[in-house]
Amino acid sequence: MNKIMAALLAGVFLMATQAYAADPACEAKAVEKKLAGAAKTSFMKKCEKDAAAAGPAAACEAKAGEKKLHGAAKNSFVKKCVKDAAPAPAK
Repeated sequence: MNKIMAALLAGVFLMATQAYAADPACEAKAVEKKLAGAAKTSFMKKCEKDAAAAGPAAACEAKAGEKKLHGAAKNSFVKKCVKDAAPAPAK
């Protein structure tokens, strides 16, 4: 009985953490498309996978758009954002 309860709690915890880990841009697109249930889950997985494949530059471009940056300010922000997102070189 304790194993079942532990598995149930682990599942609830996993679902809760996944909800917080969701990409806000993907979440907004899903709401815009009025998706729910399995369709929303599938859409979110694909959207987040596509966003990760696009790399940090796309994410930084999106952040710059959210901040309404243009021109040199946008370029500077994206350059710094991509640099900060790059993994540190091994020593």
